[in-house]
Amino acid sequence: MTAPILLLSDLHLPNTPSPLRTAFLAFLTGPARQAAAVYILGDLFEYWIGDAEGLREYAPEAAALKALGSSGVTVYFMAGNRDFLVGKKFAAAAGLQLLPDPYRLDLGGIPTLLSHGDLFCTEDRAYQRWRRFSRNRMTQAIYRRLPESWRRYVAGAARGQPEGAARRNKPEAILDVVDADVRAAFAAYAVPRLIHGHTHRPAHHTLQINGHNAERWVLADWRPGNYEYVVIDSNGFQRRNFSATGNAE
Repeated sequence: MTAPILLLSDLHLPNTPSPLRTAFLAFLTGPARQAAAVYILGDLFEYWIGDAEGLREYAPEAAALKALGSSGVTVYFMAGNRDFLVGKKFAAAAGLQLLPDPYRLDLGGIPTLLSHGDLFCTEDRAYQRWRRFSRNRMTQAIYRRLPESWRRYVAGAARGQPEGAARRNKPEAILDVVDADVRAAFAAYAVPRLIHGHTHRPAHHTLQINGHNAERWVLADWRPGNYEYVVIDSNGFQRRNFSATGNAE
């Protein structure tokens, strides 16, 4: 029997002790050990100011990810809007394979497009401006040269704009994906399936693209007591909730 593929996103692990971190470590030593590959589609971390600090603050997670990879399970990481500065040093230390966003591949015999999902939230123009600015290589180079205290201050301010108070003041529709952009991605990448996170609105959407059936799966965000991941195996696409005690529900 072929080992399954696991996908998850939006864990938002803080750099302080948390049930989320406990659950993730249990996941890495539990269900993930039975997988052929694990895909983490962004926002694994609440925020990221640099690999040096990340390796220090998330040493247990880096070690557990490395051990998972050493066991034969390939772990792929796609950056999200909170941890887009995760770099090659952390990836090497944690044994991660970095993926671009979006990324097309075959999953379970179905051509699939993976994305964090924020690319498709184009009605949130303020966020898209911030996204373009923060992904600029020169902007990132300057940020990385700032003192650690400054980088933490900037990261804290960035989390508030547009995702804090400003986010709460926006209509719900603006914070979701835009149908036209989703359809354009289906057509451009010639896939019948899209899997993404970001919106914290787990769902299964069906649609027609150029006369063909297509589906969009939205991954769940993690919250204390709700640690959901997706399994793709011979039985298809399944959502599972993982207990921090080490059991899949």
